[in-house]
Amino acid sequence: MVRPHGLTDAQWQKIEPLLPANGKLGGQWADHRRVINGVLFPARTGAP
Repeated sequence: MVRPHGLTDAQWQKIEPLLPANGKLGGQWADHRRVINGVLFPARTGAP
């Protein structure tokens, strides 16, 4: 589900190959799309 402030599927398909793969030793990373949406949220909403 894409929230109003989230990346569209087309935007995500462009940047997904640039991100490292999950599953390395030391545990799993959080979902990349969720983290990136969290970083972009303040920029799109104007939150301080």
